[in-house]
Amino acid sequence: MQVISAARAEWIFPFTGLQPAQFRKLVRLVAERGGDTIADGRPGRQWALDLPDRVLLVAVYWRTNLTMRQIGPLFGVSHSAAHRVIDTLGPLLALAPVRRRPVDQIAIVDGSLIPTRDHRLAAPSKNYRYSTNLQVAIDASTRLVIAVGDPQPGNRNDTIVYRTSGIDQKLAGRPVMADGAYRGNPEVIIPYRKPSDGRELPAWKEELNTQHRTVRAGVEHALARMKCWNILRDYRRAAHTLIDTASGIAHLHNIVLDG
Repeated sequence: MQVISAARAEWIFPFTGLQPAQFRKLVRLVAERGGDTIADGRPGRQWALDLPDRVLLVAVYWRTNLTMRQIGPLFGVSHSAAHRVIDTLGPLLALAPVRRRPVDQIAIVDGSLIPTRDHRLAAPSKNYRYSTNLQVAIDASTRLVIAVGDPQPGNRNDTIVYRTSGIDQKLAGRPVMADGAYRGNPEVIIPYRKPSDGRELPAWKEELNTQHRTVRAGVEHALARMKCWNILRDYRRAAHTLIDTASGIAHLHNIVLDG
């Protein structure tokens, strides 16, 4: 018996964070990307759930981080079918690449540690857990996420991960702001540092640093909102799927913020 269904609008917001109209827009986008034509892994066999319910299953899984054996019965399918739905539709929810990069619009980048149980990529980190370092960039004016980097081991600092995650290439051509942890990347705008001899910064530099912190706080707020999707608080799936999940959650974040 199916407990949760997209046919009942009252289930959508509590379990996904999306308004029903936003959810319907998401379903149409997934259909345009080919989600409605994909069968259940074997030729001729169709999915037990229609497309809106499959999209809802993925969104509910990301929001609640229930196990497959918990989420399957909620949708009246087996845990293996729920796993296939998430594997198939998850990449179709990903954030669309930014086609235009206005040179006068600033991007803000920051990294966040995502606890990840797959130790093939995760590493012991300063949060005392095996984690991956996820780089996220937002547009400073709209605060929408515009790029997500490939997750890297959590014991690597932001200076290195900024380059190895590929997010530097995604932001090429735009001015980029970040905190002092990105020192070593000359194209990134970071705060002024105190002189090595211990002297205080001039007042004008302190004022610019204050303005820098105010603007840069936007990306920290975006990361906090993305972690409302609880799967980013304890990632139990294979580490290579984290990029699709993080990109999909960035897309949902943008839909909620823009809506």
